[in-house]
Amino acid sequence: MDMGAIHPARAALLVGLLTAGVIFWTSPIVYPLKLLAVMGHETGHAVAALLVGGSVDRVSLRADESGQCLSRIPDGFVAKTVVYSAGYVGSAIIAVLLLVLTYRFNARRWMLGLACVWLGLMGLFYARDAFTLAFCVVVGAAFGAGARWLPAGAVGALNLFIATFTALYSVMDLKDDLWNQAIRAQSDAQLLANVTIVPAIVWAVTWTVVSGAVLLAGIAMALKEPRPRNRGTTLRAPIET
Repeated sequence: MDMGAIHPARAALLVGLLTAGVIFWTSPIVYPLKLLAVMGHETGHAVAALLVGGSVDRVSLRADESGQCLSRIPDGFVAKTVVYSAGYVGSAIIAVLLLVLTYRFNARRWMLGLACVWLGLMGLFYARDAFTLAFCVVVGAAFGAGARWLPAGAVGALNLFIATFTALYSVMDLKDDLWNQAIRAQSDAQLLANVTIVPAIVWAVTWTVVSGAVLLAGIAMALKEPRPRNRGTTLRAPIET
């Protein structure tokens, strides 16, 4: 077998989970996961703001699946480009990290534990409204409890669905926000267009291409067969048949 080949069972499972995500897209069952993906988007903005030397005042989620990150960004084209771009591209990067951790490294309890810590930190430092704080506390506690007490098989199944759904949501987010003209006029692309000479549609194309490339590269990495460790070469005599 080609050690760089795609793992067929993983590929089939990914396709199945993506299909399930599309089928149940409007179901209340996946509503918390949609909010989780929105929190990932806003976390991307927050992390980028801190990395360029700015600060974050608050991060908020709304029941209609929208979100907001209010931050103080240093003046300058680079800083603003990085922060405004970090939402959609950041969502794709988070989705890829979840996919690779889940499919390639099988980091079951670690992934849920890290998600618990992430939501706890966002709630503690940046949630300023009851809805956002309640989401961080309830979902973070659920992840923490799952990491501690769920059977290994259940943890693995939950991780797979969260990782796959996050990837799906990042694609849907790009489609709905950047390729709907009415919504794009109020999106991060328009905010960046307001402070640059680059039109919003150009930012939409750029973010879509970059995010798509990140997702495809991450999916390919997650689905590849693991390479066995090199334990030396053993010479065997030919077998006559």
